[in-house]
Amino acid sequence: MTHIEALELDRIPEHLLVLGGGYVGLELSQAMRRFGSRVTVIERNSRLVHREDEDISAALHDLFKDEGIEVVASARITRVEGESGTLVKLHANRDNAEFTLEGTHLLVATGRTPNTGAIGLELAGVETTDRGYVKVNEHLETTAPGVWAVGDCAGSLHFTHISFDDFRIVSDNILGGHRVTTGRQVPFCMFTDPEFARIGLSETEAKARGIEYRLAKIPMATVLRTRTLSETRGFMKALLDTTSDRILGFTVFGVEAGEIMASVQVAMIAGLPYTALRDAIFTHPTMLEGLIPLFANVPPAFAAELQRAA
Repeated sequence: MTHIEALELDRIPEHLLVLGGGYVGLELSQAMRRFGSRVTVIERNSRLVHREDEDISAALHDLFKDEGIEVVASARITRVEGESGTLVKLHANRDNAEFTLEGTHLLVATGRTPNTGAIGLELAGVETTDRGYVKVNEHLETTAPGVWAVGDCAGSLHFTHISFDDFRIVSDNILGGHRVTTGRQVPFCMFTDPEFARIGLSETEAKARGIEYRLAKIPMATVLRTRTLSETRGFMKALLDTTSDRILGFTVFGVEAGEIMASVQVAMIAGLPYTALRDAIFTHPTMLEGLIPLFANVPPAFAAELQRAA
């Protein structure tokens, strides 16, 4: 099954094998587990959502362990047998050791490939990339005059909100505008419970690009609203510039993460310093109130070097 067939099931899988520890795989794994399925997630990398920071991966591993979802990491699938809905066998290799996993259903959540082959694009002069995506420029124009492409097939990030923004770009440009895809903010949100959300740089990205930053981080239990909801799992953190008060990135794993992130995103769009959020008066008790202790926890600029050394 892909996510499409998984959402069309009319009965709960007895034992669901989920191939892939990304957004789709994790969201559906938790949902099916809460419906009553036994769930095993198989991930070829050493941790879930491996492109995100290690503390996010660790938090998700802990969450899935607490919910009774088995995670098999660093596993390479070598062969699949059977039929989803009856009996499926996955033959895998990990650390040069062969093993087999059995389940009643198989959900493949390892990414999507563009459905652009053999549909006549070449007859229209529309070129594709070496990965099969429609080749577009920053205006989402294809190589054929008057032809545009949006969303997944154009290689945009596989989020509904990005496809919607692609539509707005093309719509405006057809009417004479000059909107581009370059430099736009991309919000990430995974709708597990609790949610994971991020805007701007992660620590992983900042380190890979050699960008220095100050880090502020607090547990969600610090946010008083989480105690009234009895939902204290998780944390939030922010990356700040070392020479100014500019917010470089914000990450939250916790209840209402997407809503909290959106408020920080608006501040980043407006170019506000983090002190504007630190000194704001938010209604008590709300989740946004947690931004006050978070940004009050920002180390001074001169302490950034000491923080990185630690």
